[in-house]
Amino acid sequence: MDAGIDARLDAIEASYDEVAAQLALPETAADPEQLRRLGKRFAELEDIVVPYRELRSVLAQRAEAGEMASAGDDAEMATYLAEEIERLDARAVTLRSQLESLLVPKDPNEGKDVIVEIRGGAGGQEAALWAGDLFEMYRRLSERHRWRTEIISSSPGELGGFKDASLEIRGKDAYGRLRNEAGVHRVQRVPATESQGRIHTSTATIAVMPVAEDVEVEIRPEDIQIDVFRASGPGGQSVNTTDSAVRIVHKPTGIKVECQEERSQLQNKEKAMRYLRARLYQVALDEAHAKEAAERRAQLGTGERSEKIRTYNYQEGRVTDHRIKHTSHQLTDVLAGGEELDGFIDRLLAAERAAQLADGAET
Repeated sequence: MDAGIDARLDAIEASYDEVAAQLALPETAADPEQLRRLGKRFAELEDIVVPYRELRSVLAQRAEAGEMASAGDDAEMATYLAEEIERLDARAVTLRSQLESLLVPKDPNEGKDVIVEIRGGAGGQEAALWAGDLFEMYRRLSERHRWRTEIISSSPGELGGFKDASLEIRGKDAYGRLRNEAGVHRVQRVPATESQGRIHTSTATIAVMPVAEDVEVEIRPEDIQIDVFRASGPGGQSVNTTDSAVRIVHKPTGIKVECQEERSQLQNKEKAMRYLRARLYQVALDEAHAKEAAERRAQLGTGERSEKIRTYNYQEGRVTDHRIKHTSHQLTDVLAGGEELDGFIDRLLAAERAAQLADGAET
């Protein structure tokens, strides 16, 4: 950790000692409201101060062991000290990571389920096929993490894949781990429809929205228009003989959602309402966080080929995330939702945490 973070931790420790002294005063014990307030603050600070003090102790022990190792010539003692130094180093890494996590403000949407919206961008039919590949990538990632998935809405492409599709993912850390996947994903490959073997560039855009609870988003009946229609498949062909598909338009915002995945009109309506609620919640988040909203819109962009957060190059078997300048040559594993994709996610979260820590150290 750098000097700025150390200074923050020292300030937190000083506040902790000050609160502890206030709690020991007789007048505090006589004031239940102040006792409750100070007790809560003490517990919050203690969560940080305890590992910080342990880290200082571990670093002191590490320095002492290092001095003994460099000064001694006993082989048995040298082996013991080497093992002790390794143990202390590992513990220090764990404590630093714990403290960094504690210093970063928690996202209020942490722990929520998520809706991942995938839309084919530039590239026509190949973009729809690419959107389908990304859909499968996140579905397989979800399976590996034992997250539950459910298709909220989809519009199949003429040759396969999706013009657009929305996947609800429910499970521990789903939103927290997937929120940085939003943006333009670019693919460079020879399409199945290409007869001359030329490499094409296509894109798909990903939006990641936390699932909102009923109490977080109020949808008034008079603000929505609900239409039912017959579900259709690729090319507009009818796939259902009843009017089970549901379209909901939110009049104040113009947001429109459709769902035709279920045979039951009621089930489609319930899914469509969840989708609409998530869309409206995202709008509210954007309005409340103007700066983050601008970054998100810039990240999602228009789907043009020049805009991208990540590039998947089939010829080189390469995946590059342009935000963190990280490249993996395990394309197959990434597209299979494997550990290489988790590697990108972990690095993005680490970079995000480092930026937040740097911002906090400057304030």
